[in-house]
Amino acid sequence: MQLEDYFDIQRPDDIRLKGTRVGIETVLYDFLQKSCSPEEIAQAYPRITLEQVYATILYYLQSREEIDKYMINWLAHGYKMRAEQRLNQPSVKLEFSQSKTVKEAMQKKNGVEISAGLKCCSHL
Repeated sequence: MQLEDYFDIQRPDDIRLKGTRVGIETVLYDFLQKSCSPEEIAQAYPRITLEQVYATILYYLQSREEIDKYMINWLAHGYKMRAEQRLNQPSVKLEFSQSKTVKEAMQKKNGVEISAGLKCCSHL
């Protein structure tokens, strides 16, 4: 299998691991910025294999300059989107406040605590 066979290049700014919706930026961010091991990354994302994680790292090492630009653009896009979300936050805060009030009312009525059911990976 050739290295390129591990990836689905949908657009120059959207490279995913073949057969998944996981972008190479997800793997590389965890590896480069969070210092996660390839094994930890594979465990954190059940849809990808350890082989795919290593292929992504090798792809990065072989095309470092190109993938660095890809990652910089991805991070810049993320910062831009979060800035836009902060500008539109009041309506989100209102919706959250209303949902929190409904949740509290349900808890009082039923005498039970309602959990959001979110998982957290301590190493990520």
